[in-house]
Amino acid sequence: MWSYSLSDFPPVIKSPNDHRQYQYLTLDNQLRVLLVEDKQATQAAASMAVGVGHFDDPIERPGMAHFLEHMLFLGTEKFPDAGEYHAFINQHGGNNNAWTGTEHTNFFYSINANVFEESLDRFSQFFIAPKFDLDLVDRERQAIESEYSLKLKDDVRRIYQVQKESINPAHPFSKFSVGNLKTLAGTQQQMRDELVDFYQTHYSANLMTLCLVAPLTLTELKALATRYFGSINNNKIAKHYPDVPFIDEAQNQRQINVKPLKEQRRVSISFCLDGIDKYYQRKPLTFISHLLGNEGPGSLLAYLKEQNWANNLSAGGGVNGYNFKDYAVMIQLTESGYQQLDDVISCVFEYIALIKQHGLEQWRYQERASLLQTSFQFQEQIKVLDLVSHLSINMHHYHAADVVYGDYRMDELDIAEAKELLDAFNVDNMRIQLVCKEVETDQAADWYHTQYKTSAINKERIEKWRSATQPRQELVLPPKNPFIVDSPTTRPSDNVSQVPVIVSKGDGYRIWHKKDDEFNVPKGHMFLSMDSAKASPTPRHAALTRLYVEMVLDYLSEATYQAEVAGLNYHIYPHQGGITLHLTGYSGNQETLLALIINKARERNFTPERFKLIKKQILRGWHNAVQAKPISQLFTSLTVTLQKRSYEPARMAEELEDITLEDLHNHVSDFYEKIYLEGLVYGDWLAEEAQSLGARLQALLSLVTKPSGESSRELVDLRGHSTLLREKSIPHQDSAIIVYYQSPETTPDRMALFSLLNHTMSSSFFNELRTKQQLGYMVGSGYLPLNRHPGIIFYIQSPSAGPRKLLEAIDEFIADFSYAVMQITNEQWQMTKQGLINQVMEHDANLKTRGQRYWVSLGNRDYEFNQREKVVAEITKLTRADLIKLIMEHMRSRTCDRLVLFNQGEAHLTEESLHNDNMIENLKQFKARANKFEF
Repeated sequence: MWSYSLSDFPPVIKSPNDHRQYQYLTLDNQLRVLLVEDKQATQAAASMAVGVGHFDDPIERPGMAHFLEHMLFLGTEKFPDAGEYHAFINQHGGNNNAWTGTEHTNFFYSINANVFEESLDRFSQFFIAPKFDLDLVDRERQAIESEYSLKLKDDVRRIYQVQKESINPAHPFSKFSVGNLKTLAGTQQQMRDELVDFYQTHYSANLMTLCLVAPLTLTELKALATRYFGSINNNKIAKHYPDVPFIDEAQNQRQINVKPLKEQRRVSISFCLDGIDKYYQRKPLTFISHLLGNEGPGSLLAYLKEQNWANNLSAGGGVNGYNFKDYAVMIQLTESGYQQLDDVISCVFEYIALIKQHGLEQWRYQERASLLQTSFQFQEQIKVLDLVSHLSINMHHYHAADVVYGDYRMDELDIAEAKELLDAFNVDNMRIQLVCKEVETDQAADWYHTQYKTSAINKERIEKWRSATQPRQELVLPPKNPFIVDSPTTRPSDNVSQVPVIVSKGDGYRIWHKKDDEFNVPKGHMFLSMDSAKASPTPRHAALTRLYVEMVLDYLSEATYQAEVAGLNYHIYPHQGGITLHLTGYSGNQETLLALIINKARERNFTPERFKLIKKQILRGWHNAVQAKPISQLFTSLTVTLQKRSYEPARMAEELEDITLEDLHNHVSDFYEKIYLEGLVYGDWLAEEAQSLGARLQALLSLVTKPSGESSRELVDLRGHSTLLREKSIPHQDSAIIVYYQSPETTPDRMALFSLLNHTMSSSFFNELRTKQQLGYMVGSGYLPLNRHPGIIFYIQSPSAGPRKLLEAIDEFIADFSYAVMQITNEQWQMTKQGLINQVMEHDANLKTRGQRYWVSLGNRDYEFNQREKVVAEITKLTRADLIKLIMEHMRSRTCDRLVLFNQGEAHLTEESLHNDNMIENLKQFKARANKFEF
């Protein structure tokens, strides 16, 4: 943590493209504050980052910091109602969240700017006079237990626990961080006493950083910060984490075998370094990772792929903290790579040697630094909620002037410093973590029961890698990057249209264009969607289309890597009707990248070896889907059940098993037989450039395909079905449920009605079923449009109740909610509606957000790009009686039309099952017979 005097701070360095004003100051209680004046913002936001995390947990109380984070939301002396804060934020169009990390806890929210002061009054009380209601201790302990239970079968969490058990046990990283009923056991009074003691011992103004963003002047923001946060106690606490190594000799040169639940093979080669905050101005590790993680021709990954040993590689990950950085090179192995693990690791050391010998050159460093500098120069704005959270954390890591710029600073290459770091990447300072179902294990980790084994690496292997100092000739460093645009600039244009307009069209294609006139960045977003009747009419077609997309992405990766490094990115993904390409980045070279992608995709030079590997990868992912948490599987099944051209991963996997390379080539030919192309070009593109692009695409299409119309998207019509039940068999101790109600109409008034109903009830639903009834950690409601049809869902994943009880609880809430609506005052009703209106009409934060909104509008056939304005006009007309009518007529009756998806958790097998005469037993048959909406 940086320490400062109370003298004036230097000005905050900001991007030339940043319209905001910043002021860094310290209040009398030593609370550090960053004020951000944003006159363009429609919402305000606040974030408090406290220098306390699970490293501070008492040895006998793992999870205490996390538990405290939960309890702070449940009422203060000034605002004692446990649900009041959440309800206030929701009512006024906001969002809130919090997380507990190793050394920090972060609380943050956004809200309509006109009630910012009232929200600060509530928020600040967390840190002044929390209530710690005795009666809520048990309830929130259960919430912690539910959160813990939710991730019991999550491989990320399971492997993380093994990492904790395989480092120095004296280091605070080794502590169990989440907590559960066992670690937080004791009477409510005992737990509350310990909670108060922990709060008073660790929470102090001098360990906190506050960030406020609002459309107010810096003077007004300073007054708010002083008024509401100036009375937080400064207990003058100094942080003293133990001065012990993250890895000592007993844990070094070890191989840790970990058996995951999901099918995967990966190895992590890690090197323990000292803390890295001191390097932020020069970022030597960023530079080293830039070279080591390169994916272009001659790179470490390219060579491993050629040998059929790896599919993916990343460099520079790993955990870090106050006195350590566990630098990791992570490699996703093939079966062959797993068998040749020692050779794979030899290649890693050879490439490290290559960087030491020839990579530490100023031009290479400058290339990476220039990219960061360009990103800073044309920095795009983010949502205020994300901004406050990010900046409040940066205040713990960077000097005051650098809270914004620190992420982008790369001042100079200090060769001696870089060499010193590279010297630490050696066999005497290495550990190997091997994650694979086939590994040998001999013990189980605490809390998550992960099977693992740790053993010393034998001398023969060590010496093999120690001698890997002469890089093989296939390994080469990357050449200069031809995609980097020198000094990019934006280009003004006359007569910019208000919304996208068609600039090129013909049989089977249409290109829309809009020149950006607000965000002032030399970037563009290009969306190209190809509809084909052969994309996904059956599970086999859908599997082949997904395989084609993954093969193209794999084939492109080497050729396009330097473009991606230079800030030109692309994403290709399948959808119900075909395939979409989204290309983004600096507009100067976007057409070059597009031409490269099209030419490579047309080559279709797929080798049998890569075909087998990519096919296995996809199958592994689909088979692993059954290991996802129940609520995630139910969300997938919701669209699969209702959308005609969506299929369960397991069903597509069945088809993919016997598909051959010849089948793929035939499918690709069939796919392109008839195509409909819809495109959007938005950003720093001139109209004439978009027109000529359209002409080139049309010429290209005429060579390979015949024009076609748009593919239809069909959605199951739930009218007349009453309550439909579909049970999923999921191997998990928790039960989960989703209840979905569908609007048969796609008009703006129905969109308004369903979205307002969700906005009105979501806070109450969360408070009642999660906070009060403690049914689970994953609890919520949501507005969910499918194929333009409005809908509302209610969902719960529960360790404590089976699906029958969960459905009863949801039905009871819905039945009672009409009474709650009657009790809303007119003033509260108007504020609730205004909160939703502000959410719907939230100003686009950046080019990306607006481009995506335009693209979604085209997908919804909102060709005037004014659907949200129409919905808002309808929201203003709605009355409380309209909501009550919707509930009474379509959601409260026993015969109401809805879909209920659920699983019966292993913990609830003895409970009465959920069953009726309207079960979906055969999904294929159900979808074939059901009436459908066509879009």
